[in-house]
Parts: sequence; C-alpha cells; structure tokens
Amino acid sequence: MNGATQLELLIDAQNILGENVLWCERSHRVFWTDIPAQRLHSYSPENGTSRVWSMPERLSCFAFTQDEHILLIGLASRLAFFNLLTDTVSAICDVESDLAMTRVNDGRCDRQGGFVFGTMDERASKEAIGSFYRLHPDLTLERLPLPKIAIANSICFSPDGSAMLFCDSVEKIIYRWDGYARGDTTPIRVFADLSPGSAAPDGAIIDADGFLWSAQWGGARVVRYAPDGSVERMLQLSISQPSCVCLGGARLNQLFVTTAREALTLTQLADQPLAGGLFHTRLDDVHGLPEARFNGLIS
Repeated sequence: MNGATQLELLIDAQNILGENVLWCERSHRVFWTDIPAQRLHSYSPENGTSRVWSMPERLSCFAFTQDEHILLIGLASRLAFFNLLTDTVSAICDVESDLAMTRVNDGRCDRQGGFVFGTMDERASKEAIGSFYRLHPDLTLERLPLPKIAIANSICFSPDGSAMLFCDSVEKIIYRWDGYARGDTTPIRVFADLSPGSAAPDGAIIDADGFLWSAQWGGARVVRYAPDGSVERMLQLSISQPSCVCLGGARLNQLFVTTAREALTLTQLADQPLAGGLFHTRLDDVHGLPEARFNGLIS
C-alpha cells in the first residue's frame, strides 16, 4: 500500500458537483461536468486553455464517440448527442419519464461500444427505484438485469470487457458482474465493501492492469483496489468529497480527480476552500486505458 502520492490542485473550478471526468486521447483534453450548474468543462494541460459549455439541463454523465467533436450526453431526463463545435443537442431518448423523482446519474461506455448508465432517486429518502441501462450502437435502450438501486455509481469495465463493476452509493458496496458480456446475471459478487465506514463509493475506472480506482465521497480519498478486491493503495485529499477519477495525459499516467462543494456547511467550506476543484498527480507505476467510445449512430 502506498500513501505517499499527493494530489494537487490543477484548476480551482469551484464546481458545485464536479463529476464524470474523462480524458480524450485524441484532443489531449480532460473533460468533466458540474451537474447542478448544467455545465461541461474541458482543459488542455498542453497549452493551459479551458472551455465551458452550457447545457439545456443538468448534465450527469457523457461519453466520447467516434467523432471527436460529438459527445453522447446523459442529461437528467434523457440521452442526446452534443456537438462541441456548434453547441447543437440532438435527442436520442427519454429516460424513466414515468418516474419524476429519478434522474440519470453515472455512465460510461463499455469495451463493446455501448453506453451503460444508471439512474438515482433524487428524493431525500433515496429509495432503490432506479435502474441500470445500456444504449446499444443502434440506439435501442435496454434495461440491464441488475437489482434496483438508489444511486447508480462506479460503472466501469474490465480491460477485456467481460466484466462490469458498479455500485449503489447508498449501499456502499461495489459489485463485480463477471457475466456482463454474456448477459449471465448469476456470477454477481461483492468486490469491495465500504459499508462499515462513512465513505461512499462514487466514480470509478479500471486501469491497464485491471485495478479499480475509486473516488470515495465523504472519505477524502481515492483508493486503488487489486483485481481480488484488496486495497493496493490509498491517496488522501484535503477535500472530503472526491467524486470521480480518470487516467490521462500523454502516457495515460496522470490521475485526475473531480471534487464537490455540494452539501458542505460554511464551516466545512472555510476548511476546504478548494472544494469543487480538479485535482491531479502523476503516477510513474500506473497507466490507464483509452476511454471506450460509443460506436453507434450519430444524428
């Protein structure tokens, strides 16, 4: 276990709820969203330039497509394509229009080119009424045969694409579905159990060695888990609410971490003035995988 690596502030973004950070290996930019602010952010470490796009509603998650200038976006109530050059939004489908209390939450492309995402209950009670879905390349939407959840999170995939990892942040357990590619729901098992503590698993990725990196909300840390679920290392932050992680940079060894100011008291904000910022560090012994892209129809 290695606790020496320090995460440093890259951008003092002051995001309310920074999330879904992704590295684009084609444009050499890091992208992320501030969900309540309805904004998409990008930053180029090579030249220090930033860009912000306003969204028509809360942007919960997004994914790259085969067209560098078009994103697949998960807005609170629907999926759509977004053109980065023209700011054009092209609708794909509504999500859970029969459930006014839910919204789209975490999402990521699988290794096969589909987009997998989950929903969450926005009410304070946080009941398990949400679901996980997969948008296929032909734009058909499938509800995955997984248990109902209160807050879908930690969606990521093994390097070979055979397994899906996911969690319900309220339950605080990360699961591994080894039969994902086959659609066999029998081998779903506990991968990591955070339930004894106060931290909740949030956004996650899998690196080139098959290790899972987990941003742990309320725990002020990012944890790297070995394929057997054991803790390999833990990186501490000065911010209590890290929300998502990605590996990027020219060698895919730069760890980027979004954080949040949401729900912090005035006293907590005074102690964490950089909350909502984008943090990063270089990892000499770790490399990521290029982010999977949606391999489907683009309107």
